[in-house]
Amino acid sequence: MQEQNPKIGPTHYHKTANPFELATGDSANIQAIAEHIEKWIGRPANVFHEMISDKVHIDIHIVEPSKPFPFYTLVTSGMSDVPMNTPENARHLAYAELFLCLPADWKMSQEAWKQERYYWPVRALKFMARFPHKVNTWLSYGHTMPNGNPPKTFNSSTKLCSLILLNPMRIPKDFHQLKVDDAKTIHFFSLVPLYKEEMEEKLKNGAEVIEQRLMASGYSEVLKPNRKNVVAPNGFFSRLFRR
Repeated sequence: MQEQNPKIGPTHYHKTANPFELATGDSANIQAIAEHIEKWIGRPANVFHEMISDKVHIDIHIVEPSKPFPFYTLVTSGMSDVPMNTPENARHLAYAELFLCLPADWKMSQEAWKQERYYWPVRALKFMARFPHKVNTWLSYGHTMPNGNPPKTFNSSTKLCSLILLNPMRIPKDFHQLKVDDAKTIHFFSLVPLYKEEMEEKLKNGAEVIEQRLMASGYSEVLKPNRKNVVAPNGFFSRLFRR
């Protein structure tokens, strides 16, 4: 697969974004990630290749639904080609990749992806993988990104409007990290879209609270564009889960 008509990601880049810098990708790193995916999830049926890459070359490896994993798993490669600008106390988290899961009935053809209702999760995944390199920052567990300010829904088919990085829920623990060598360990994080109220609750009480509520509601990182809001506007879930 090759991307057609690439567009900017789910939110505007920060004003301090660095100028365009063409990237071609680290073939050895891509191969290591592909083998890691095949070992713990399944062999990717397709790789969604970027035609022109800024800062890092982001590809998306697509594993089709299987009996142990009855959903599409989309995993990035390229985000970990170069280290992120982590603080001193987080140098061990300098390398990361992202993934998200889509329902087995999600439309995955290039023709379908011309419709934003089917493409927006892919756009979000690519945007977040490039973001730390574009603005010289870092991403790890609990980091969030609103879709604009104020946040706007990703598409008219959903009210989800923000993103958070969480630990994998359905994927085997052995997949969570890939030790390339003594100096490089890649951490894999799940990209989870949030509602406005969930984003606000996370900012108040932390990522662990939202993660616990999602798991308690039966959410398992497979995207549901119209899933139940675990921080309902009327405050019911806030009262129920308040500690």
